[in-house]
Amino acid sequence: MPRSEQANQEIRKEAIKKILDAATAVFAAKGHTATMADIAAKAEVSQGLAYHYFASKEEIFTLLVKQAAEAGGGPIERVNQIQGTPGQRLTLLITYILENNRQNSGVTQIMYNALADETAPNDLKTLVQKNGQAIQYAMRQLIVEGQATGEIVKDDPDELLVALLACFNGLMKRATMLDLKNAKMHFPNAKIILRMLKPDCMECF
Repeated sequence: MPRSEQANQEIRKEAIKKILDAATAVFAAKGHTATMADIAAKAEVSQGLAYHYFASKEEIFTLLVKQAAEAGGGPIERVNQIQGTPGQRLTLLITYILENNRQNSGVTQIMYNALADETAPNDLKTLVQKNGQAIQYAMRQLIVEGQATGEIVKDDPDELLVALLACFNGLMKRATMLDLKNAKMHFPNAKIILRMLKPDCMECF
């Protein structure tokens, strides 16, 4: 008995997810030097099946970067929608970023690779940069607002932002260098990072 159209769609969806998940791990580990053969081997499918769904590794890489960039705006939207003090909202944003790194460390590494790889298309680099700039702008704004409410230490907001970004970048690099499979184990609780922003006279918010 032939499969139904719905069954075929489910098989197609499962195969594509399997290939994309494998590509995420491979690109995170090898960068743009990864090949379709690497991706197919990781996904445990034939290269022919991988090429059936994707014309090239570049198509897969582009799709992964675009999906990650689009998802990057989610935390900002959620933070903007909640009620709370600037300190509370900043805590939430940083928590979202750390949790995303824990759960999707390969995707985050692909974003870094897109910026660092000289062969990556410029439009992808621009997309990643815009996504990062949006997060940085939101974070800096919350720092400034938190300083006005007394929740954030009265240091230069740009220097505080640099320190935060250095923490995220360093943690990501460390996680992927130590063990990509267990990268989520290498990210601390948000409260630990937030202590650098805490005025001496206040408890951690």
